[in-house]
Amino acid sequence: MSGGPGLERREPPGDADERTSLEVWLEFHRATLAMKCRGLDAEQLARRAVPPSPLSLLGLVRHLAELERAYFRRGFAGEEIGWLHGDPEEPDSWSDFSGAAPATAAADLETWREECDRARRVAAAAPSLDSHAAGDAASTLRWTMVKMIQEYARHNGHADLLRECIDGAVGE
Repeated sequence: MSGGPGLERREPPGDADERTSLEVWLEFHRATLAMKCRGLDAEQLARRAVPPSPLSLLGLVRHLAELERAYFRRGFAGEEIGWLHGDPEEPDSWSDFSGAAPATAAADLETWREECDRARRVAAAAPSLDSHAAGDAASTLRWTMVKMIQEYARHNGHADLLRECIDGAVGE
């Protein structure tokens, strides 16, 4: 079990244009989450390392798959698709986290990878960062990308602590 291939973490360049910077920083954070999961088995990925919190690395993977889907596909592209794990009637239900189980670890990692790939395609299809979300004049691709960078940065902080609790591994 691992965070998976294809997510090589590269330091973002300091002199890129805005769109490239946002794309590269988002990829950096996606790769960071993969790195935090790499080398762990299904039991370790699903371990709730800081009781009584339902947080686990696998829960973070499930949550970020849900957010990739929600912000890029449902929110920006306007796709009429359901939720992966969450309950739209109870957005604070923690179902992304509480449903994390070793038996679904491989499938959950693959779903996250697929949602990242779909989000990349949605972003690539937009002509500019100023492109507006389908049916939402207030949101742009820029906003969507910054929001996802914020979500990953926040949750990668959790991933750092969870990984250290699981096996002592540290590092950014």
